[in-house]
Amino acid sequence: MFSKDELQEIQKRRTEWEGTVKESLKRFKTDKSPNRFYTPLDIPDFDFLETVGFPGEYPFTAGTYPSLVPGTGPVKGGGPFAVAGLARAGRYSGYGMAEDTRDYYRRMIGRGWRVGPNLAFDLPTQIGYDPDHPMARGEVGKTGVAVSSLKDFETIFEPFTGDLAMDRVATAMNINAPAIVLISMFVAVAQQKGVPLDRLRCTPQNDILKEYTGRGTYIFPPKPSLRLTRDIFVYARKNLPQMNLMGVSAHFREGGCDTVRAAGFQFSNALAYVQVARDGGLDIDDFLPSVTFQTGGCHSMEILKAVAEIRACRRVWAKLARERLGARSPRSWMLRSVPGRLEPALTTRQRPLNNLIRATLGGVAIALGGDVPTVNPGFDEALGLGVSLEAQQLSEDGARILFHEARLCDVQDPFAGSYYMEALTGRIEAEIFETIAKVDSVGGAVAAIETGFMQRAIAQDAYRTQKQIETGEKIVVGVNSFLGPDELEVNVHRQVAHPYDPKRREEAEEKQVDKVRKLRQERDNARVMVTLKQLREQAGDEKVNLFPAVLESVKAYATIGEICGVLRDVFGEYQEYGII
Repeated sequence: MFSKDELQEIQKRRTEWEGTVKESLKRFKTDKSPNRFYTPLDIPDFDFLETVGFPGEYPFTAGTYPSLVPGTGPVKGGGPFAVAGLARAGRYSGYGMAEDTRDYYRRMIGRGWRVGPNLAFDLPTQIGYDPDHPMARGEVGKTGVAVSSLKDFETIFEPFTGDLAMDRVATAMNINAPAIVLISMFVAVAQQKGVPLDRLRCTPQNDILKEYTGRGTYIFPPKPSLRLTRDIFVYARKNLPQMNLMGVSAHFREGGCDTVRAAGFQFSNALAYVQVARDGGLDIDDFLPSVTFQTGGCHSMEILKAVAEIRACRRVWAKLARERLGARSPRSWMLRSVPGRLEPALTTRQRPLNNLIRATLGGVAIALGGDVPTVNPGFDEALGLGVSLEAQQLSEDGARILFHEARLCDVQDPFAGSYYMEALTGRIEAEIFETIAKVDSVGGAVAAIETGFMQRAIAQDAYRTQKQIETGEKIVVGVNSFLGPDELEVNVHRQVAHPYDPKRREEAEEKQVDKVRKLRQERDNARVMVTLKQLREQAGDEKVNLFPAVLESVKAYATIGEICGVLRDVFGEYQEYGII
């Protein structure tokens, strides 16, 4: 803190200096400087303990934890940890049929992976259709692995044995609308293997609200969807104590939303989920420590802004949890974030190797923001699903260099106290709270979705950004600038085959259709009908937890399309219209 006299003296000297700057700029025939200089005048009321504090202590600006875990560091397979007891899910992956993804994991384990599966699902799975449904045509196994029934989950987990058994590694599942079905499959496989449910570590995304505004893989209207979310919360807290209940994400950015506004929408959604948990009878301090966020990454190529956003998000959540939600446990105030990465929307198809540079800068921001750096996504992310082994190698080496050579994690929150960083962090925090207040003013996250409030804001941001790119106001190297004939297109020599076999991917749809039709012939269909009937009856009673009924249907080998079909009949389907 500076005294009033000291601030007055700084202001006097600053005024004099600004005059010098103007004189200097005259020779360039301008009076506007392209950069700024920050002083104590930009944070006149700065209080270190109140605003920053120590790592692992409220308000968590300096870091979620007091220290990195000794022995922490980037590991093969995409995870940031290589410490006993901290096995994490690896690189986002999955394609084709379950057999294709199983074989992919076997190859990757053979190449040194010591991480759990981080499953990407194809679009039919994400929206609850079987592969032979007309809506699934042309999409089976394309954006991820096709999962039609428990049989597929049994196959996917075949490689995970011994020190990589289900209770020795964590599993991540990027699934939302039919999350209750996929989590049930995970539980059923564990029970088949004799794995106690209280030893399972899993993070399903299970964040349905952002689907209505950021991704579009919704099935049911928001309110019945949140009923399913509630049922997952309640079942998991009782039976799966080590499972993270959800990963609250901000895919609004992928839809073009301003990065800071996206953080505000993300926290507004989180507040809605807290109410869902409370409606289910869960205590706030039992629920919040099991919630994770996708906030730890780099969401802007303005790297210093990205660092400030990481810091601000930790502080915002700490204040929301303690002051607004009334959480008493410090663990509830912590913003537990999944390993961060560069926002994939910032990568480009043009000159894809430039994405390695972008991802490396993203890793720098992540490290300076207080986490173990990753250099993700791979440089060929924008060219289609699946990262080549060459890209994986460069990504892993990039993270290793940032961690071991550049030693960016040796100091926690190195920008603490910086006039610029503290002013920027404070400004971003204020903007996030302003966005939350606007969502509150229309009735909260669900109302903001149903009235189109969020969708309009995202569309306006997307239009503004695209216009800036097209006019050249916003420069994207290799896309709208530096395109002259003397510029080189640099390519990487492919040394090994792509880990996703294109032939198997193309054949996946026909084979998956055959497989699910064969399943319907060979299973006990009387049992299937009984379980689906029970599910239909219970779905009509909002007070009943549907997880046990879904689990029984899954164990009977009912397909995802059949289970979601019953719920479609009862809940209806969400139709977005007339709100933009």
